[in-house]
Amino acid sequence: MPVQIKSDLGSVHISNDVIAVLAGSAALDCYGLVGMASRKQLKDGIAELLGRENLSRGVEVRTEQEQVHIDLYIVVSYGTKISEVAHNVQSKVKYVMNEIVGLRVDFVNIIVQGVRVSR
Repeated sequence: MPVQIKSDLGSVHISNDVIAVLAGSAALDCYGLVGMASRKQLKDGIAELLGRENLSRGVEVRTEQEQVHIDLYIVVSYGTKISEVAHNVQSKVKYVMNEIVGLRVDFVNIIVQGVRVSR
């Protein structure tokens, strides 16, 4: 269901796919993140890394009772503190959604799908 932002001039409808791509792009700018992972279950304990062309597959956007929830499935870099990386991703995504889109996001949930050695 698209998110609707109302103003004096009218309303703007933003598709969940657009929000997912923006959230994924914002997350990739964070230190300690190797990439986005698929929302699908892990196969043989290995998370599938997604490229920039299909970021929305690693992000789930839900609207529940006028609240926006974003779930990000990520792969973190080996040797970084997972809680710090997750917190930085949450902060960055909330900031980008608020400042660029003008959308108030209530929850940004981080699901760490794996740890990889960054190159």
